[in-house]
Amino acid sequence: MRMPCDEAVVRSAGAAVPCLAESRTWILAGTILGSSMAFIDSTVVSVALPALQASFHATVVDMQWVVESYGLFLAALILVGGSLGDLFGRRLMFLAGVSIFAVASGCCGLSQDIHQLIIARSVQGVGAALLVPGSLAIISTSFDEKSRGQAIGTWSGFTAITTGIGPVLGGWLVEHASWRWVFLINIPLAAAVVVISLWRIPESRSADPRSIDCAGAVLATVGLGGLVGGFVESVNLGWRSPLVFGSLIVGVGCLVAFVLVEAKSVSPMLPLTLFESSSFDGANLLTLCLYAAIGIFFFVFPLNLIQVQGYSTTATGAAIFPLILLMFLLSRWSGGLVARYGPRRPLIIGPLITALGFVLFAVPSVGNSYWKAFFPAVMVLGFGMAVTVAPLTTVVMNSVGQDRAGTASGINNAVARVAGVLAIAVLGIIMVTAFGSRLHESLTHIALPSGDMQQLQANMSKLADLQAPADLDDGTRLVIKEFVGGAFVFAFRIVMLMCAGLALASAAISWRMIRESRA
Repeated sequence: MRMPCDEAVVRSAGAAVPCLAESRTWILAGTILGSSMAFIDSTVVSVALPALQASFHATVVDMQWVVESYGLFLAALILVGGSLGDLFGRRLMFLAGVSIFAVASGCCGLSQDIHQLIIARSVQGVGAALLVPGSLAIISTSFDEKSRGQAIGTWSGFTAITTGIGPVLGGWLVEHASWRWVFLINIPLAAAVVVISLWRIPESRSADPRSIDCAGAVLATVGLGGLVGGFVESVNLGWRSPLVFGSLIVGVGCLVAFVLVEAKSVSPMLPLTLFESSSFDGANLLTLCLYAAIGIFFFVFPLNLIQVQGYSTTATGAAIFPLILLMFLLSRWSGGLVARYGPRRPLIIGPLITALGFVLFAVPSVGNSYWKAFFPAVMVLGFGMAVTVAPLTTVVMNSVGQDRAGTASGINNAVARVAGVLAIAVLGIIMVTAFGSRLHESLTHIALPSGDMQQLQANMSKLADLQAPADLDDGTRLVIKEFVGGAFVFAFRIVMLMCAGLALASAAISWRMIRESRA
């Protein structure tokens, strides 16, 4: 799912020297293809996670790192990526991001073990941090005020469609070819983007570029990495492990240092003065809560459908598609709500509807029909997010001065990505703990040899991919499989209810902090 305020980044930037009309189609094609690679990758990988887990015999911690390594570097460096484009050239940084992303995608597709894949995903995140802000900046500087609105609409529409199609295409590739093609398909797309960029996209730089906040970027990356690493590895190593404890201490320390550095920096990547606005603070707190819920949802829902409910990867991608399609179709209508009622009421009602959607996801058990069990929840969740996103963008843009709107929208975009990264790390612990507790309780009702019981307990971090010991008879293995599915559904329900709580917290934040105003 695309992050909030993507369009706001484009609208907030002033045009430089608009390009010739015949080049604009190619510029849109290049930026749409480039952005789509990063947007698709965030949703496609979720559908491929069960296949990755089976291929590498990996734990859920490994799967968390596959997602987190990408999101971590993208979230920490995306603000720096925009500054690099202003300083060294927007086309140059865009091309650098596309090239890094393509090489890393090839390495992902050729990975021979889970550790190689995680490293390659980290490099992908670096490439995306240059690619995403670069594509937005190119649009803002290539179109004049009159044609920019149409360009934004075209870019937004096509990237929404490609983001929605991504899980379906990825699921089909996993089912009929291999999970490796989920990554390798980026290479020909990147080649087309490079050709179009060199041929048609003009170079541009900021007339007054900011210096690069290297200290802030390093502290943000290490700080987030320390927190995420400590939370994720606590599942395997335990809270008393020096590595876990040390990672958390380093993470907190670096984030505190990051705030102090940003307060004194001449050109900070995170200007703290923006947080003097109550509405801006409220919008970012809302984003943190709501996109944390969305982040963990897209991590665990495909695991539920494929490993527990027995869906194919193609069907799983299709199951998610209505949510993204609904957000796309209702985006213009949602913007009209802001003009009519102001952003505050939609930002209360939208998260409340989203909370109801998460509650509906907590209802189904194992073996329910998609149309009766999951489709209503998908539609309610999609409707709630559609009501929320446009007003959220409006609040971010209107809560600061026009000269700071680009920075403000970029910060809100980064907050949404950080929210997903932290949610997968923290709520992933709750998921594994709840699963292990319920499965252990179930296993006590059958007589198992102590060695087999120990083997099951040692591999509970695999969640629904946990396999019964091979030396057991078929009847016992079938019972254990049912216990595993039931334990996963139990843990999934807990996480969905916590997501509903995060959505309710978002509504409460809007009620208390967002000012009543008309767009």
